[in-house]
Amino acid sequence: MQLLIHRGTKEIGGICVELMTGKSRIIVDLGIPLVSARKDQPFDSKVIEGKTVKQLLDLGVLPAVNGLYRGDAPCVDAVLISHSHLDHYGLLRYVHPDISIFISEGAREMIGVSDIFTPHRTGALNARIVGCGKKFKVAEFEITAFLVDHSAFDALAFLIEANGTRVFYSGDFRGHGRKSALFKKMVADPPRDIDCLLMEGSMIGRGEQIYKDEVAVERGIREVLESKSNIAFLFASSQNIDRLVSAYKACRKTGTTFVIDLYTAFILHRLGAKTKSLPQFNWPNVRVKFFKYHADKIAEAGHEKLLYLFNQQKIEMEEINRTKENVLMILRDNSLFPKVIAHIHPVGGATIIYSMWEGYLTDKFKGYCREKGISIKQIHTSGHAIPKDLTAFAKALNPRSLVPIHTFHSERYGELFDNVKLLEDEEPWEVPV
Repeated sequence: MQLLIHRGTKEIGGICVELMTGKSRIIVDLGIPLVSARKDQPFDSKVIEGKTVKQLLDLGVLPAVNGLYRGDAPCVDAVLISHSHLDHYGLLRYVHPDISIFISEGAREMIGVSDIFTPHRTGALNARIVGCGKKFKVAEFEITAFLVDHSAFDALAFLIEANGTRVFYSGDFRGHGRKSALFKKMVADPPRDIDCLLMEGSMIGRGEQIYKDEVAVERGIREVLESKSNIAFLFASSQNIDRLVSAYKACRKTGTTFVIDLYTAFILHRLGAKTKSLPQFNWPNVRVKFFKYHADKIAEAGHEKLLYLFNQQKIEMEEINRTKENVLMILRDNSLFPKVIAHIHPVGGATIIYSMWEGYLTDKFKGYCREKGISIKQIHTSGHAIPKDLTAFAKALNPRSLVPIHTFHSERYGELFDNVKLLEDEEPWEVPV
């Protein structure tokens, strides 16, 4: 089996891996880059809009994969998608419609939600839903999907076999989320005889986490809610389901009203049809704030009936302001935040629980909050495995070769792991057996 990493050997994001046998080709993940080609600036996704496939290939945004894209004669057998983060799926819209996309049910659902609410639209997918633990065939490949603990809902790793070669693609994973039992199970009973482990290393080179796991995050949120004297805002991704659960649990334990927006209510409603343990808009301590943008998007997508359903728990700014000492409201650093705090009197003494990667927290926004008298408390744990868990994972799988991917520090893998094989982007490699 031949392995070719089109992008990801020296960066986090934009992942694209190609696996080939004599007669078959598959792609694993097809993501938007997170950094510019020079790796010194964030990638501006606006450069994608209005561009043709050829233009995006020339710019290096689309990986150079023959027979993958619209307008080509399709000669790729399938695309496997590990999870619903843009740096792993964000270029799917350019894939030829005849090529099957293998994906978890939850990931497909989340991509569909993003299509409704965000400017980046993937569109219709030739999706094949993957069942975890069940082997399926794609041409000469036999593939087994494993559910993993990650901040993306229903994230997968893949065991890919062909011609006696076994490659394990870790995808993005961790061992400290609310599904940490999946990590422990993998380490205790790993797949055997792995010839090559493609393993992410997002946390290599980063400092220690203050909040070690999702339980610590819940405890940190609860402590803020117990001590606050004004409204608290939760800055978090509404697609980080573990974080929503942590916030809801903290609200229940402190008698706080968790005010979610329509976007969050919509996500939880869609996932709740299959996962009964997720908090819903009509659960105790939950209210829904309607914003016009979200309502318009839901209506445009043909889900007007949900607006009437969510209206049962609707809350207006007047009530939020009146009960602000007892409110945790989900928001983000966007145009809605100034509009919301304009209704909070006084706003001084409010708290932002910043529960996202700190790299998103700009000096400009920090200054804005200082001027308003709003404090920022960073309470977050990563969606990625810490080095200790990466070491345990690699030791358990015991691969003949370990290839770094999804990392800015591939050069440090040799300090932590055995049998490391460093590759460059676009460097073909025959996996030894």
